[in-house]
Amino acid sequence: MTINPIDNPNEDTEFNDILRKHGILPAREEAPRTPTPPPPPSLEESIEGKTPDELARLAEEEDDSDTERVIEAYRRKRIAEMRTKEKSSAHGEVKPIGRDDYASEVTEASKVDDPLDEVKGLGTGVVVVLYKDGDPPSVQLLAQLRVLAKRYPRTKFVSIIGNKCIENYPDRLQPTLILYRAGEVAAQVVSWGKDRVREPQELEALLVVSKVVSMVHRVNEGDASGRSTAKEKDEDDIDSDEDIPSKGARSGGQLGSSKTVRGRTTVEDDDSDFDL
Repeated sequence: MTINPIDNPNEDTEFNDILRKHGILPAREEAPRTPTPPPPPSLEESIEGKTPDELARLAEEEDDSDTERVIEAYRRKRIAEMRTKEKSSAHGEVKPIGRDDYASEVTEASKVDDPLDEVKGLGTGVVVVLYKDGDPPSVQLLAQLRVLAKRYPRTKFVSIIGNKCIENYPDRLQPTLILYRAGEVAAQVVSWGKDRVREPQELEALLVVSKVVSMVHRVNEGDASGRSTAKEKDEDDIDSDEDIPSKGARSGGQLGSSKTVRGRTTVEDDDSDFDL
């Protein structure tokens, strides 16, 4: 009887199959299966996390009307989510505070990043007004700030009676504006409106130039006097040289002697006893 040599026990031959059947050779190992490639992402997965603008571009490029409708529906959902988030982080009013609240409501609050800002470390703009009850410039400034608080809901606006914030704070320096961003004083202005009636656009320009409000986040609800105006007109007012305060309006965290820069009373550092 002739016995064929086993050249390769793993070879797929009839002779090897007989040997395996009788247990002479071990069962043949199955070849590893080729892994199934992952399925392509679904439409919902591919559009997840995209901005409304990106979704609008995708919808315009899509040929299939059903897919376009799905993208458009998701875009509207994203806009609704962003508006809800913006409302939850909005302020929108001038909040009265006390002296004991100053650190938490102003300095610390200005260090907190706006949750809607993609860039971190910018903090939040905080506008503080020290005022005197019944003082006409104080009354006018508070009225204008209430409008601006609604127009810039991502900026925090607070008010405090001057001599309750700083003991013996002079009436002549009120109303005083102190503008904060990221824990630092961006600008201070004393005696606002004492020399003449201040236009709403001047106040808004000061806040824009000091970077405590952003025109990008502006909500159009009429100007600070309550009149409805076009955004282009407001931007022209902001760009006007007469409306933009000098860099001399910036100072440190201490309220000191005052001087006039470009017709506006501002604060300088000195050895004043008026410390916040």
